Amino acid sequence: MKRPIRGWLAAFTGGLLIVAAAAVTGAPAAQAEDNGVGAKPLLGWSSWSFVRSHPTAAVIEAQAKALKDSGLAKNGFVYANVDDFWYHCPGGQGPDVDSYGRWVTDETTFPPSGSENGIQVVADYVHSLGLKFGIYVTPGISKQAVAQNTAIQGTSYHADDIATTKNEANYNCGGMVGIDYSKPGAQAFTNSWADQFAGWGIDYLKIDGVGTSDQQDVQAWSDALRQTGRPIHLELSNNLDINNAALWNKLANGWRTGGDIECYCGPNGSSYPLTSWSSISSRFDQVAAWAPYGGPGGYNDYDSLELGNGANDGLSYDERKTQMSLWSLAASPLIIGTDLTHLDPTDLGLLKNTDVLAVDQDGIDAHRVSSGSGSQVFAKTEPNGDVLVGLFNTGSGSRLVSATAAALGLPAAADYSQRDLWNHTTTETAGTVAAAVPAHGVALYRVSPLKRASSTLPPSTVLTLGGLDAPTQTSPAAVVETFTDYGANQVANVRLSLGAPKGATVAPASPVTFGSVPPGGTAQYGFTVTVPPTSAAFDTAAVTGTVTYKPRSGRSEQATSSGTAAVGKPVAAPFKTFGSTTAGYGQSGTQLGIRAQGSDVYGGTNEYGAIYRPGAEHDGSTTIVKVTAQTNTDPWAKAGIMVRNDITNASGSPGFVILATTPGNGYALQWDSDANGQLDSNTSKATASYPSWLKLVRAGTSYTGYWSTDGSTWNTVGTVTVPQAAASQDVGVFATAHSAGTTGEADFDGFSTS
Repeated sequence: MKRPIRGWLAAFTGGLLIVAAAAVTGAPAAQAEDNGVGAKPLLGWSSWSFVRSHPTAAVIEAQAKALKDSGLAKNGFVYANVDDFWYHCPGGQGPDVDSYGRWVTDETTFPPSGSENGIQVVADYVHSLGLKFGIYVTPGISKQAVAQNTAIQGTSYHADDIATTKNEANYNCGGMVGIDYSKPGAQAFTNSWADQFAGWGIDYLKIDGVGTSDQQDVQAWSDALRQTGRPIHLELSNNLDINNAALWNKLANGWRTGGDIECYCGPNGSSYPLTSWSSISSRFDQVAAWAPYGGPGGYNDYDSLELGNGANDGLSYDERKTQMSLWSLAASPLIIGTDLTHLDPTDLGLLKNTDVLAVDQDGIDAHRVSSGSGSQVFAKTEPNGDVLVGLFNTGSGSRLVSATAAALGLPAAADYSQRDLWNHTTTETAGTVAAAVPAHGVALYRVSPLKRASSTLPPSTVLTLGGLDAPTQTSPAAVVETFTDYGANQVANVRLSLGAPKGATVAPASPVTFGSVPPGGTAQYGFTVTVPPTSAAFDTAAVTGTVTYKPRSGRSEQATSSGTAAVGKPVAAPFKTFGSTTAGYGQSGTQLGIRAQGSDVYGGTNEYGAIYRPGAEHDGSTTIVKVTAQTNTDPWAKAGIMVRNDITNASGSPGFVILATTPGNGYALQWDSDANGQLDSNTSKATASYPSWLKLVRAGTSYTGYWSTDGSTWNTVGTVTVPQAAASQDVGVFATAHSAGTTGEADFDGFSTS
């Protein structure tokens, strides 16, 4: 599914790679779609994420050419698919249709060539590159076909004979109604459309807007594509019901398990950023739940792979590796959504990593081994007995993530080789697979049992820095450096040290030496860091721990681990602080800072950190604050002004209203419209920039929110009524990361209320 171009903001929330495929234990592979395609997860590109509502023949052909010229096609990425907006849509009456009721190609964007349809022209070009071509439809029949009572090709029936009055989902054009497949001519209509697509050279068909009520449509399209005699991949979208997973598996080659991966949070309708961390992290539970249902013939589809455009992907480097790792462990189709004509070299390297692509192309769904606060572990067993394992850090700050060989399903062995699939290095482990994983990052391994302890492979070791997990620390900040040897042999000459930038003081300043560390043993030492004072609300210093050691193989090894010590200055009266999530606070003169985690402040979720003045809000109050900076932890991260009868009663205090900046959704005014202590209404404007100024004015129980980019020219966000607003209320600044386990910082200046 794609959110409609109009009004989406109201909704919150064939290649050269050859890998052996295997059936998934517990998956209904025996009943999977057997239409000649889908033996492995599909690799390719789709237009929706980047091109969105502006596909043209020239654009699609350029992307297909880039797919080949970049070398991605040699790695198996061979499908180039056009999504919505290829057909002519005059309005809500539905897509324009031909004399047989089928959608008409928009000839202005996909011009014909002689007697050849414009889509067929593009398909021919894509095929000339050695690639395959896909297209998009939605269930049902256009209302225009019904109004014109168009004939059904090869029959005496017409559109009115098969149409129902039930509206079908077509997210951006509309005007589709259902088909009664018990009526004569219904299957013939779908057959004629499938025949047309086959005649155009279509290799892939996505049916969007599929719901539980569309099972007959899916059956009809599955049958229709099969009767064409052309192998055509059938993909279903989106957010399909897992209770019908066996049916989707029987009828299709892939099915979307959730909503769109795109964040729809770019300024002025821009496609960039394409996605966000929250969109990626939401897939962990989906992968775990849908694991039994994918396999050769049909795969769970977790939506587009948003790698290729660097920072415009909307993800950090580590987050991009996490998305590709999770999708590959889940044997998902890898359909790139980025602009292939402007590929980022680093991203291209990630996409062409054959070790990782092999994880996907085995066609085996991983299962979730463990799920903890800030970490996830997924694994799957290969036919040769190797185990592929992903150690994921879903929180902020580097953390140790581990799993035992037994938990991963490995047999008991004297030792195990551990191949890092991203870094292409191999170590040995005695029985624990572990890594210090960066925030929102992943360690992806292929683990193989060994008959004897290796004397040549270096041991798997991990260096961590403890004490930096909290949003703020006291000065001097305590940092505990821990080195663990997970190998089968001891390591010698272990030296630990901690470095900090100029101006910061580390004690002890010299490395700490240990004689040796046995297998499974640790070396640990507590350092302190005195962070130099600054004029900011938080004093910070980047620290780097380093370990050097000598393994049995004889060559000295080194590892590092980094983090940030953040010290908040005390918050002075008349301000108070409160946190309903993990939070830290700082003040320096008129500057206020909040470093907070939190899933959200909306609906039944009220997780925030606040610096506030008790009872300072009243009828006639005007509250102003400058939002100097805000960490982009999520498009819906919030930082701004909070007014509430009691800010410390996070779960139930009424009289609740916030005015906030958000990285991806502009300036938001949100309020509790029914006095149950939960924000339930929203209006938002523009695109937030930094610094920004916010102003909230109270008149009785009405509140008007304003935003400014210069502190003097004010723009209205909206005016709202907040029932049960007390005569005197708490007022202050707040922040929430909108991402559980992730710390975001918001900095404010010049808070005033009158």
